[in-house]
Amino acid sequence: MFLAWNEITRSKLRYALIISVMFLISYLVFFLTGLAYGLAQDNRTAVDKWQADGIVLSDESNTNINMSMIPLKSLDDVTAKEKAALGQTAAVIQLDKKGAEKVNASFFGINKDEFLMPDIVEGRAFDTDDETVVNNSLKEENGFKLGDTIKLAGNEKKLKIVGFTENAKFNVAPVLYVSINTFQEIRFEKVDTTENARINAVVVRAKEGAMKNVDLAGNDLKSYGIQTFINKLPGYNAQVLTFGFMIGFLIVIAAIVIGIFIYVLTMQKATIFGIMKAQGISGKYISISVIVQTFVLAVLGISLGLLGTVGTSFVLPTAVPFQSNWLFFLAIGGAMLVIAVLGALFSVRTIVKIDPLKAIG
Repeated sequence: MFLAWNEITRSKLRYALIISVMFLISYLVFFLTGLAYGLAQDNRTAVDKWQADGIVLSDESNTNINMSMIPLKSLDDVTAKEKAALGQTAAVIQLDKKGAEKVNASFFGINKDEFLMPDIVEGRAFDTDDETVVNNSLKEENGFKLGDTIKLAGNEKKLKIVGFTENAKFNVAPVLYVSINTFQEIRFEKVDTTENARINAVVVRAKEGAMKNVDLAGNDLKSYGIQTFINKLPGYNAQVLTFGFMIGFLIVIAAIVIGIFIYVLTMQKATIFGIMKAQGISGKYISISVIVQTFVLAVLGISLGLLGTVGTSFVLPTAVPFQSNWLFFLAIGGAMLVIAVLGALFSVRTIVKIDPLKAIG
C-alpha cells in the first residue's frame, strides 16, 4: 500500500489523467443508467401504483391493453381477492385557453371506491364525471394547476383538475384518472349505462399473490401476471435491453482502458522494477502494489463519476426522465471496480517475468 500510494503522490499529473479517464467513463455509465431507469419507470409507474398481482384482458389482445375490449359486466366473471375495473385510452389534451400547449396523455377510467384510485398529494379525488385527478408532472412541466379546465383534441369533453397524484405515467405519458362514465365518453363519445358498457381490463390482487388463485368464467378472458404485462408494454423491453447492453459494454470498455493504462505504466517502469528486484524486493510485493494502485485509482475515478452524476441530477430539467437507483449505481460501480482490478492482473504477469539483469541493462 505504501509503495502504491507513494508513487501516486509523486506522479500526480500522470495518475490524475488516469483518474480523469475513469471519472469520465464511470460518469457516462452512471448517467446512462439513470436515464435508462428513469425512462423505464416512465413506462410503468402508473402500473406499479396498482400494487396488483395481475391483469385480465380479452383473449385476443395479446397482452396489449389498447387492443383489449371487454364488457363491464365481465367484472362479475373474475373471482379474485380484490378486483377493479379499468378503462384506458390515449388522448391529446391542453388547457382550455388560447395558445395552450398540447400534451400527449393517457386516461385511466376507474371506480373511485376501488384500489386503483391513487393517493392524492394535492387537492381531492374526483366526485363527478367532469372532474379528474392528474399526474403532478403536468404541473411541474406544463404549468397545470388545481381548478384548471382541460379540453381534449377531437372531443367536446372538458374536465376540471381537482387533484394531483405522484408517479403516475403510462407509456411515458402522464395519466389522468377519471370515472368509468367519463372514460366511455372520451373513448366512444357516449356514456353507455347498459350491460354493453365496455372497459379494457380487470386488475386483480390474488390470494397469496398467486395468479393461480384467480378464476375466470368463459373463454374470452385471459389473465397475465403484472410483470408479464409490464414486459409486454410497447417498447419497454427494447429500451431496457438496449440500455442494458450499452451499459454492459461501457463497463467492459472502462476495465480495458484502465488495464491498458496500467500495463503501459508497468512497461515504462520495467527498469525500476528490475532494480527493486535486484535489491531483494519480491515480485509478489511489487505485484500487490500494482493491484492496490489500480484499486485506489478505480475507487477515486468511480466515486467522482458517481458524485458528478448525482450533482447533475439536481440541475436537469424535469422533462428529462432521469431517476437515481442506488442499488443499480452500487452494483455497476462494484462491477467496474472488480473488472478494472482483474485487468491489472495482466500487468502482474509482466512484473513476475521481469529479469533484473536485463531490466538494468
